[in-house]
Amino acid sequence: MLDSARLDQLLEQFSGRTIALLGDLFLDRYLEIDNEIQEDSIETGLEVHHVVRTRNSPGALGTVINNLAALGAQRLIPVTVIGDDGHGYDLIQSLQKLPVDLDHVIQSPGRMTPTYVKPIRQDATGEWQELNRLDLFSRSPLDDDTIHSLAEHLQQVVNEADGLIVLDQMNDPQLGVVNSAIRQLLHELASRQPISMIIDSRRHLHAFDCGILKGNVDEIQAAWATLGGSQEEPTDAVLQLARHTGQLVYCTCGDQGAVIGHPDGECDKVDGEPVEGAVDIVGAGDSATSGFFLSLLSSATPAEAAEVGNLVASITVTQLGTTGTATPEQLRQKFEAHH
Repeated sequence: MLDSARLDQLLEQFSGRTIALLGDLFLDRYLEIDNEIQEDSIETGLEVHHVVRTRNSPGALGTVINNLAALGAQRLIPVTVIGDDGHGYDLIQSLQKLPVDLDHVIQSPGRMTPTYVKPIRQDATGEWQELNRLDLFSRSPLDDDTIHSLAEHLQQVVNEADGLIVLDQMNDPQLGVVNSAIRQLLHELASRQPISMIIDSRRHLHAFDCGILKGNVDEIQAAWATLGGSQEEPTDAVLQLARHTGQLVYCTCGDQGAVIGHPDGECDKVDGEPVEGAVDIVGAGDSATSGFFLSLLSSATPAEAAEVGNLVASITVTQLGTTGTATPEQLRQKFEAHH
C-alpha cells in the first residue's frame, strides 16, 4: 500500500518523463447551449439551440495527453494522422498549450480531422448534460503512403521516449491509425528492442501480443473470449490473458478499483478510491491509464501504479461537463483526506 512519502516520491519523478503516444487524436468540441433563449427556425419551424460558448480540447488520444500533462510529464510525443482542415487547426491550437512535440502529427489533406461535437446544456439543477454527439471522421482506411510515414515516425519516437502508450480507438480494425500494419510493426519493434508499452483497445485487445494490455472488465473478458477462452470471472480472465501474452494485464473495474494479472499467475487486487457526489465517467479509463503508466515508469510496482491510477480516476470523474484531469497536488490532497 502507498503512503504519503511513497506517493510524493513517485509524483516527483513524473516531471522527468518523456512519453510517446500512438493512436487516433480527436478534437472534442463542446457547444454550450443556453436554455433561456427560446426561438424556432422560420425556415423549418424547429426549435433552435443557441450556442453561447464553444470549448475545444484534445480528445481520444488527446484525453491521455491532457492527463499526462496535468500530472506533470515533461514531454509528450503523439504519433498520429489528422486532417488539414479547420478542425485540425483548432486541434493543433489546443495542443500547443501543452508540453507536446508536434513533429510527428501528420496532417493529410485526404483525411477529416476526427472530431466529437458535444452539445451540452444545463438541467434544472444546473448540472451539465450532454446531448446527442456528432461524430466526424474518415470512413476509409489510411493509404499505403501514410501508413509508411506513420511507421517511420513511430520508429523514431520509440528511441526518444521512456515509454509508449497505444490507444486503439476505432471500432473497425482497419479505419484508425492503429491498423493491422501498425499492429505488426509494434510486434516487430518490441521483438527487436525493449520498449515499455501499454496498449488500450476498445475492441481489439486480442490482436496484440506485446506490451501491457489494459482494458475495463468487458474489454478484458471479450479479448479472452475472442482468443478462444471461456467466459471467465473478471479476475480469471485477467490471469488467463496474462499467461497467454506473457505480460502484465491491467484491468480497471470502475468504483471497485483495479486488478493486475501477472504471467506467473499472481494477482494484485487494488481497491477503488471513494467518490462523493455526481460523477461523469467519460475519460476515466484514460486518466487511470495515465496515472498507472507514469507511475510504472517512475519505479512503482504494478500494485502501486494501479493505486495511483485509481486515485487519478477518482478525481477526474467528479468533473462534470468536461473530460477531467488531475494534478499532483490534487492527488496529494485526495490521498491525505482518505488515507
